[in-house]
Amino acid sequence: MTANTRTKARAWQRMLSGRRLDLLDPSPLDIEIEDIAHGLARVARWNGQTIGDHAFSVAQHCLLVESITADLASITRDARLMALLHDAPEYVIGDLISPFKAAVGIDYKDLELRLLGAIHLRFGLPARPPKDLVALLKKADRISAYWEATQLAGFDPDEARRFFGTPPAGLKRPKLIPLPTDEAQARYLERFRRLSK
Repeated sequence: MTANTRTKARAWQRMLSGRRLDLLDPSPLDIEIEDIAHGLARVARWNGQTIGDHAFSVAQHCLLVESITADLASITRDARLMALLHDAPEYVIGDLISPFKAAVGIDYKDLELRLLGAIHLRFGLPARPPKDLVALLKKADRISAYWEATQLAGFDPDEARRFFGTPPAGLKRPKLIPLPTDEAQARYLERFRRLSK
């Protein structure tokens, strides 16, 4: 094959909405909440290594993080929407576990942040959340990971504390039950619509 006949590698994903999202240069115009909800409801947390008849989806995780974030601090509706969307890029790039992200040879975080910036812009949010909100989201994410690890992924509490820290005293412990994809998708869309009014 000569240089003239080689084609550039495809870097876009076709969505069920018909949109074509360029993963390297994402446009807010190619992002639809229905595609996000559909994808996130089908991406398993913990690489699917959880108990139950269904995977615990990224959609459910995002709902949990949004709830925890609001329990930790009094935040605006936009901040709650950013919490719900905090892992939205995973609708096209999946949920790589942290040890694997560290081993990947590309700047994975940069790819995630470009996608997240386009998603935020699509829904009228700042491309980058304020630093204090980023810190709050990370805290909520680690609390969620602790509860997911101990309730669903087979970690004992001491092991989970070493990796994710201890949830603050007084924070209500949720009962996590992995949902069928259609239900997780519907709940995610419902929450997005309530926060977007």
